[in-house]
Amino acid sequence: MVLAERILTLFCKAPEQVGYDDPTDSTVLARREVPEDPLKDLRREFPDLAKLLHDRDVLDFGCGFGDQAAAIAREFSARVTGFDKHPGLVAAAARRYGHLARFTDQLDGSRFDVVISQDAMEHFDDPASAMARMAAALRPGGLLLMMFGPPWWAPYGAHMRFFCAIPWVQLWFSEKTVMSVRARYRHDGARHYEEVESGLNRMSLAKFERLLRKSDLRLVERRYVGVRRIQLLTRLPLVRELMTVLVAATLMKL
Repeated sequence: MVLAERILTLFCKAPEQVGYDDPTDSTVLARREVPEDPLKDLRREFPDLAKLLHDRDVLDFGCGFGDQAAAIAREFSARVTGFDKHPGLVAAAARRYGHLARFTDQLDGSRFDVVISQDAMEHFDDPASAMARMAAALRPGGLLLMMFGPPWWAPYGAHMRFFCAIPWVQLWFSEKTVMSVRARYRHDGARHYEEVESGLNRMSLAKFERLLRKSDLRLVERRYVGVRRIQLLTRLPLVRELMTVLVAATLMKL
């Protein structure tokens, strides 16, 4: 083990302290705790959520276990489709919530009033293509509600906090070092951030803003949330990338 890896390991948990559950394993699903309020974060960042979603056709793009999709259908009398590229997650969501919403791993050309994307934008292999697919799923005048974080240069933007509590580990240590140490906790063979099992596309604020400029969607509102919700940090040119922990945006299909 090289010196940099030894140093990083000093600040990491022991491998036996970091569990790993296959999210598609039936025994894992049986003991999984459903969030008390799956819409908590959406309500906070989109205060008019009820008005936007009531009695609407809604697509939850990247629905995962389906908790959020089911809550939207139940609370807002919305007609909800949950989409996820992982067939195992789609099957699990359908088993639990199929009476409330439709779940699929294939988009069939249907159009929606609202598309929701939460905590996914930094994980897509091809974020521009994902945004284009979301836009294509909207009716004219429809809205895309997007929220994700932390972005790449945030204190925990490397998404390695599950084993290492060092903020900005992606700055202090090389990618090779971080991936080598990560291999003690995950066995997916990833050598680059983009290869980790959940995907990680290094979505910085600058990269996201370029995507918005190239998108066919019109930006209605964009909000950056700073460390400890100190908004001034998100407006300072030299530090905003380092101090923004959450991105929320509303976009409209023209």
